[in-house]
Amino acid sequence: VQLQASGGGLVQAGGSLRLQCVPSGRTFRGFGMVWWRQAPGKEREFVGAINWDEGNTVYEDSVTGRFTISRDNAKTTMYLQMNNLKPEDTAIYYCAAGSASPRGYMDYWGQGTQVTVSS
Repeated sequence: VQLQASGGGLVQAGGSLRLQCVPSGRTFRGFGMVWWRQAPGKEREFVGAINWDEGNTVYEDSVTGRFTISRDNAKTTMYLQMNNLKPEDTAIYYCAAGSASPRGYMDYWGQGTQVTVSS
């Protein structure tokens, strides 16, 4: 099983980036696909998640209204559209897949992609 994350980079505050995550190696029916992030010196934190079957989404409060999680209809790719980025959004962003709570234990993790927001 692989979760391939990409799309990170350097952007100025107020700018946008779109991350993508391509899961492979098994069917993810019944899973939540989740974005996490970890800033330097901080614990990994939940960003948001999408129910892979139904497409419902949930977000951490600090990104609500700025970030949008989606997937393609073929369920081959998950996206994280990040708008109005702030320096505090700087982190390594990971995609993960969990069969239980989206904020809990993750069954699978991707390798992460770096997002840096300059002020």
